Amino acid sequence: MTSPTRSPAHTATPGIGGVGESPVRPDGTLKVTGEFAYASDLWLEGMLWGATLRSPHPRARIRSLDVGAALALPGVRAVLTHEDVPGRKVFGIDHTDDQPVLAVDQVRHQGEPVALVAADHPETARRALDRIAVEYAVLEPVTDPRAVIADPEGLKVQDRGGITRHQPVRVGDVDAARAAADVVVSGEYEVGIQDQAFLGPEAGLAIPAEDGGVDLHVSTQWIHNDLKQIAPCLALREDQVHMTLAGVGGAFGGREDLSMQIHAAMLALHTGRPVKMSYNRYESFFGHVHRHPAQMRYEYGATRDGRLLYAEVEIVLDGGAYTSSTMNVVGNAASLGVGPYEIPNIRIDGYGVYTNNPPCGAMRGFGAVQACFAYESMMDRLGAACGLGPVEIRRRNAVSQGSRLATGQVIESPAPLAEMLTRLEAVPMPPEPDRRDLRDLRDLPGGVSQTTHGEGVVRGVGYGVGIKNICFSEGFDDLSTARVRLEVIGGEATALVHTAAAEVGQGLVTVKAQIARTELGVQKVTIAPADDRVGDAGSSSASRQSYMTGGAVKAACEAVRAELLARAARRFGRTDLAVAGGKIVSLTGDALGTIEDVLGETAIEETREYHHRPTTPLDPVTGQGRSHTQLALCVHRAVVDVDVDLGLVKVVELAAVQDVGRILNRTALEGQIHGGTAQGLGLALMEEIVVTGGLVRNPSFTDYLIPTILDMPPMRLDILENPDPEAPYGLRGAGEPPTLSSTPAVVAAIRDATGRALTRVPVRPEHIVAGP
Repeated sequence: MTSPTRSPAHTATPGIGGVGESPVRPDGTLKVTGEFAYASDLWLEGMLWGATLRSPHPRARIRSLDVGAALALPGVRAVLTHEDVPGRKVFGIDHTDDQPVLAVDQVRHQGEPVALVAADHPETARRALDRIAVEYAVLEPVTDPRAVIADPEGLKVQDRGGITRHQPVRVGDVDAARAAADVVVSGEYEVGIQDQAFLGPEAGLAIPAEDGGVDLHVSTQWIHNDLKQIAPCLALREDQVHMTLAGVGGAFGGREDLSMQIHAAMLALHTGRPVKMSYNRYESFFGHVHRHPAQMRYEYGATRDGRLLYAEVEIVLDGGAYTSSTMNVVGNAASLGVGPYEIPNIRIDGYGVYTNNPPCGAMRGFGAVQACFAYESMMDRLGAACGLGPVEIRRRNAVSQGSRLATGQVIESPAPLAEMLTRLEAVPMPPEPDRRDLRDLRDLPGGVSQTTHGEGVVRGVGYGVGIKNICFSEGFDDLSTARVRLEVIGGEATALVHTAAAEVGQGLVTVKAQIARTELGVQKVTIAPADDRVGDAGSSSASRQSYMTGGAVKAACEAVRAELLARAARRFGRTDLAVAGGKIVSLTGDALGTIEDVLGETAIEETREYHHRPTTPLDPVTGQGRSHTQLALCVHRAVVDVDVDLGLVKVVELAAVQDVGRILNRTALEGQIHGGTAQGLGLALMEEIVVTGGLVRNPSFTDYLIPTILDMPPMRLDILENPDPEAPYGLRGAGEPPTLSSTPAVVAAIRDATGRALTRVPVRPEHIVAGP
């Protein structure tokens, strides 16, 4: 049996840079030309095709299930139900007893997997799904998250009750501060369900292994967490489930949870044949979690000059049918619920609830996005009430190094928010065109649909600030593992870097090579495919991989370098040695020999784990605790043109100032800021999974809209470097913060142009034309 097609090992091009430079991505050309092998491209001779039968109802009892007609279809090799699950019937990223592999006696959301089919051809598998007879007793779905909070026991979706987590945060005396406040403002805000909208749908290949286990080639964000969930359900030891990362076509949190992994493995083990599963776009909308929709209530009190005195906040996050990452998302939303502002008295209640709406979990920003839209809208409202501009109200209340967050955590590293706001305010504005001139229609709201030639178009400017935790929080022992091997291959010293960290498009393969090149003084670096033959690297989420896996690669390289220099010391009889440019040099700069001379035919291999400094859980009553290891700030200014008659919006320009600690790769960094900003723009203006009565109404890229190149405006970036002394190279995670602040900045700009309150995202034309 031949090996499946998969992405090749990544070998860095000789002669390009290390940390601080921007070498060409080793996978870039293949992706641009369409030659890169994604998970959906996997193929193996003799493989079968798997397919999933999903519930059409958001809530129902399963009265009967008959697979006989499906099994009788020629070409069908297996039809499996929950009775065929070899081991545990449930799994979960946080609660392992949370989510059924296949529905047992009920379904809790539309699209829940009910049965599986393996067939010789994908069309045969799909026809077999139509022949599976399921009789449902349809029940009234639970869809109102606030109703669940009011009656958590009466509106149960899960046996453990209606509320996933309630996280209070308590600081000072809110009631006393309210009595002393000169200015009080309040607002209610709502965020719709945003989808990760990655372009590569869920896919993978399961192959029966010689040891009775299974080889899984899948697109995922966290190999080892998948492994811990998969093995018990298959009744296998973890060392019998062999996982290799297949090419990932985007993730943004949507691949943290399992999708087809257990299903494909079950079919492969049952049939004894390789089984490929690949979702189409429609199924993908039901096959992964989404961003939690939120309902939020805020009240702020301040002095006449705009100094915040108190905040009272309620954040309700709808987690849908299963837990996924909801508990951690609630922790983030509650701990960052009032943003990067100094407020002496705080009362926050963050809730996550179960409903029969689509399951929600990780998405870029992870709870902080929802809160950011609300607290930034409140800062604008407070500024207007105090007669202060949007920048000044933020500057007066901005945190700095030494400030305390709502949780009592002290900001120990640089946090130059006031400076960032001042720099952003100083960025030149884009010129405002003469409305009398006929302009390129692509520059107008509505674009080439020719809805306007400039009449009724008003310009607006808005600001947004976001603070995001980096890496895992609340006492989780966050770690990453790296193995580095240095040897001479083809006469040239070569480093092989092996981690289980998922490259999901963020450019981690490039950064790992840069670190190895910097620490070892070699030019040729090969990045081994990510798999489970090396220790856990954690998830490619929480903006953590450059920090955590970068730290692990750095530590392993340092260990290899120490052994190399120890060998060199014995060879040259001196200890004042370093590695530079592929040579062993003295500290005075004299070249003594080459790395190849010292290595000869031997190799040096070291494995290291990297852990960030410890964090603590939030107190369940007061919400106090040092829950985050690192915090990152980004501020945005949006300039928009709005057709106030038609409700159409054109984002003219976005400017951002972000503190990244230290730039490892400027090109990749700028791409992350642009990408995060685009997703924030999408949430502000167009992206929403529309759900009514628990049913998804727009599961396609025809009806679920995401920004295209025509929607993204020019961007101005001002990137600051204030190194974090606790982080590798002083870096600060950078991928998520732009997603927070871009959304409220765009909405604030629309408010500025229209005078509308705009308390919900995405903003629709009807909100602008007829909204309050």
